[in-house]
Amino acid sequence: MLRPSTTPPPLPPPPPLPYAPAYPLRTPRLDLRPVRHDDFDAIYAYQRRPEVCRYLYWGPHDEAGSRASVADKASRTTLRASGDHLQLAVVVHETGTLVGDVTFVYTSREHRQGGIGYVFHPDHTGRGYATEAAGALLKLAFEELGLHRVQAELDGRNTASARLLERLGMRREGHLRENEYLDGEWTDEVVYAILAREWRARQAAHAAP
Repeated sequence: MLRPSTTPPPLPPPPPLPYAPAYPLRTPRLDLRPVRHDDFDAIYAYQRRPEVCRYLYWGPHDEAGSRASVADKASRTTLRASGDHLQLAVVVHETGTLVGDVTFVYTSREHRQGGIGYVFHPDHTGRGYATEAAGALLKLAFEELGLHRVQAELDGRNTASARLLERLGMRREGHLRENEYLDGEWTDEVVYAILAREWRARQAAHAAP
């Protein structure tokens, strides 16, 4: 009697490179589009604030630093190889207001891995914009790029960001004790991740009547 094959089916090929999404990425309330140089005032308004940068690896930026940051973000619109980034402005449909920016990292094409990050102006927090925008990055990762796993890393003190990732269905996978020296103290790093099958199961559950 022949046993059924246990060889998994081959993975479909990832999209060819270079790859750029069809911009903007749209959600019910938001557009995620490439950063433009004329976004400087809106981005500098939060990059210069110490409370925004508290748990990040940069900032707060002065004007020159923020101009350099905006120029760098504006160049990151296309994936050409593993390690490339997309950095996108998050704009509210109804008002046209830029409320933050998000990052997608194409960590490994071979191993189908990606990463996400986000920074938002504190005047616009508490409305679910960051969750909605980060969810759009997961959709891009799993539906467009065919990734297997998406990860996010954060300062262990950043409980608000941890709650956001948990709302997206991401799982806390690691807690690295005092592995970073930030703001004059040793801090922990926490790792969250979600697999493609977990994301699809959540989408199916949300779509069920």
